[in-house]
Amino acid sequence: MTLRETLHGRLSLPAIAAPLFIISVPDLVVAQCCAGIVGSMPSLNARPASQLDEWLCEIEERLAAHDAAHPGRPAAPYAINLIVHRSNERLEHDLGVVERHRVPLVITSLGARPEVNDTVHGYGGHVLHDVINQRFAHKAVEKGADGLVLVAAGAGGHAGSLSPFALVGETRAWFDGPIALSGAIAHGSAILAAEALGADFAYLGSAFIATAEARAEADHKQMVVDHAAEDIVYTDLITGVHGNYLKPSLVRAGIDTANLAAQEAAKMDFGGNRVKKWKDIWGSGQGIGAVRSVQPAAALVERLRAEYAAARRRLGAASPLVHPAWGG
Repeated sequence: MTLRETLHGRLSLPAIAAPLFIISVPDLVVAQCCAGIVGSMPSLNARPASQLDEWLCEIEERLAAHDAAHPGRPAAPYAINLIVHRSNERLEHDLGVVERHRVPLVITSLGARPEVNDTVHGYGGHVLHDVINQRFAHKAVEKGADGLVLVAAGAGGHAGSLSPFALVGETRAWFDGPIALSGAIAHGSAILAAEALGADFAYLGSAFIATAEARAEADHKQMVVDHAAEDIVYTDLITGVHGNYLKPSLVRAGIDTANLAAQEAAKMDFGGNRVKKWKDIWGSGQGIGAVRSVQPAAALVERLRAEYAAARRRLGAASPLVHPAWGG
């Protein structure tokens, strides 16, 4: 089965929750899946490495219990994010756990690896690889990814700089497989906009920081609620890869946000010391102006569903600015 076939009729919204480093844990993944969107987490959030197997067992047991209690409304599948960069010394271990659990969807980041794709395909799973431009998109597909996460300008964490209009349009010119679009999506109308551009799914992350189930500090959650797009800084200073961060957290960490170019950027490293680097510097995308409060993940998904439905109704007819003589 293709990924589209696997997910057909199993979602309440065409949406995938992005894996949030440190923040996404089983409570959040289960809440997202039970609310009808694909829930996900990075494998590296489980520490020590042995905890990953325990967490996947927990997720699967809780989702099975939900399905038994709600046979007419089964949970959406879950996904695990694997950092496939060479500096991730846990990749082989984590991939083995993913294979044993037959994780239905794997999201790979930072360097497409055909051997990872082959392993996932071997048990019938699907792979989405996240990319920021056409060069990386072509490489990912050539190396066996089933679909792409297009990380456009405004996305939280490691992000690209291209407009979603250009990124989706140029990708759809040559690729007809599954596409998820990331970049400042925190409102139901933005999910519909992603579909209108040609994506199959919206890819949402930052809004889920401000949820009850998220393993984020209370100050981080409130910072997301209290700030908006103009409070986001785009820099490679933190990890060596460009990303978006909450300006107040950078300032609090002693970083001069007015003079970023003069400071030494980190070398790309996704090994064991990565947690320390991110502990007090908080990533977030530009869509957080739509986040008004800290709430359960199910309530956030319900808000998104209501906004998505309202946007579909509003756009059911031609724009009032279009003269009817031009037809449809």
